[in-house]
Amino acid sequence: MGKQVAKLKVMCARSMHQVVGALTDAFRRSTGHDVALNFGTVGALQKRLDAGETADVLVLGAPAIDKLAKAGTVGPATNIATTSVGIAVREGTTPPDVSTPAAFRQALVAARKVAFSDAAVGGSAGIYLAKLFVEMGLADEIARKGMPQQSGGEVATRVAQGEADIGMTLIAEIVPIEGARVIGPLPAPLGNDTTYAAAVTAGSTAREAGQAFIAALTQSPARNAWEAAGFTPP
Repeated sequence: MGKQVAKLKVMCARSMHQVVGALTDAFRRSTGHDVALNFGTVGALQKRLDAGETADVLVLGAPAIDKLAKAGTVGPATNIATTSVGIAVREGTTPPDVSTPAAFRQALVAARKVAFSDAAVGGSAGIYLAKLFVEMGLADEIARKGMPQQSGGEVATRVAQGEADIGMTLIAEIVPIEGARVIGPLPAPLGNDTTYAAAVTAGSTAREAGQAFIAALTQSPARNAWEAAGFTPP
């Protein structure tokens, strides 16, 4: 008898699609398991779960996974990686000072256009930034010059193409876009880290393969892939 080959359905936060895609390819090759990846913002995936959609493995923001674990919907959680909201400018331009909250605020005021993740899409960066602009007293300013985008990749693309002077989204979503450069995370104490966690769902019929998949995302060879993609492994 050969090894049992499982069919796994994985629902995963969109900001990690490149690195999870690459690690999943390696997992498929080494195990023979069939893995279907479904990416979306944490908010959009949460809606699909609430509507009754099922999966074998969930990779979401740690608070969302914790909530599901408390409800008994998933098994024990494993932290996968952390990324921060970062500030991007176009490659080759002189970056503004963003080392303090006051300098960062000045940079936003001085910018012609500012691109950022749209809170309405349900991603963690967009929701956090919408709140931050209000707290910094910049809601009107941002309403005038803001360019809300559907994804972090689009935020970085607006900056790379020179349409926006500054872009803000998760660092992991800026890194893959050529022509956009991360000049740092949001200055302390404004910084916002997003930790992602994974868990096998209680209803999964491929629990063992699900655990093996999570292990493949977190073992030492995967560390370099996470770091290169703008994440910090646990």
